[in-house]
Amino acid sequence: MAKNQRQYRIVKILQATPVTSQAQLVECLAAEGVVATQATVSRDLDELGAIKVRSFGGQSVYAIPELPKDQSSTDEHLRRVLSDWVVEVVSSSVFIMIRTPPGCAHVVASALDRSSIDGLLGTVAGDDTVLALASEGLGGAGLAAVIAELAGL
Repeated sequence: MAKNQRQYRIVKILQATPVTSQAQLVECLAAEGVVATQATVSRDLDELGAIKVRSFGGQSVYAIPELPKDQSSTDEHLRRVLSDWVVEVVSSSVFIMIRTPPGCAHVVASALDRSSIDGLLGTVAGDDTVLALASEGLGGAGLAAVIAELAGL
């Protein structure tokens, strides 16, 4: 199973089940047929930004914080997301088409929307494609070059 698929399952488990330890999360994943070690789960939780919070029962459980709409993405986070999930970038006038593996476009679009890239006006995400709109000053080719460089393409 790909890392992004495993992390997606982790988010779903944490939303549905109070998980108090990494070992418990490994067991929850195993119940869904996902084999993962505690070390892998630890890295996944870190990458997902998971935190421990007090539940209503007083237990300390893992949670994935909601990202506020206006929260900025760091350059490091943007570079990591783009290098992990962008497989192709093409442009036309002020439009950029960004291809991702199936189910990953929303992650890329969210990171781009929260970035500080000058000339990026916004994005629309499908399942495996992100459509980004560049300012007329930068143009599609300019923005595509920036995104491709950040993605390591």
